This record gives sequence, C-alpha cells and structure tokens, in this order.
Amino acid sequence: MTPLMKRVAWGVGALAVLVYAIEGGEYGTSDLLTQRDRKAALAQNVDMLAEDVDSLRAELKAVTSDPVRLERMAREEWGMVRGEKELLYRMRTDTSRAP
Repeated sequence: MTPLMKRVAWGVGALAVLVYAIEGGEYGTSDLLTQRDRKAALAQNVDMLAEDVDSLRAELKAVTSDPVRLERMAREEWGMVRGEKELLYRMRTDTSRAP
C-alpha cells in the first residue's frame, strides 16, 4: 500500500466516523430535529389546552356565582320551572305523519 493510499484510507475512515457521530445512533441530527418539531407541537397543544381550562374555569365561576345564569341553564337545559304556578309545555313536532 502506498503512502497516498494510506492517507486516503485514513481520510475516508475519519470521514465515516464523523458522519456516524453526527447522524448515527439514537440521537442523530435527524432524530433531534424530529424531537424539536414534536416539542413545538406539544407546546402549542399545551397552550390550547390551557386556554380551554381558563374558559372552563370562567364558565364554572359564572355558573356557581350568578343565580340568573344558573336559573336560565336549568330552564333551557333541564326544562325546570319555578314553583307550582308555572307550567311547562313541550310541543312535539312529528314530521313523519302525512296531513
């Protein structure tokens, strides 16, 4: 083997080791870039969930502290009436019958 061939072999070997150190293994550059993108997506998801939690907390506070809103919800969602003087009429519309 000539000295030039030995230098080329060492250079190719060093280059192979360098490429493996950068790209090879569990924590290669492509894996790190993928993990960075995933971290950004998860952070965005956390922000959206935090906004949802804040709005739900505001809704809970409004429902538990505002009697007018609570009464409206009871009337609209559960069909409740106040006292015995009110009557609830439910109209049933049946569109399957012909006139």
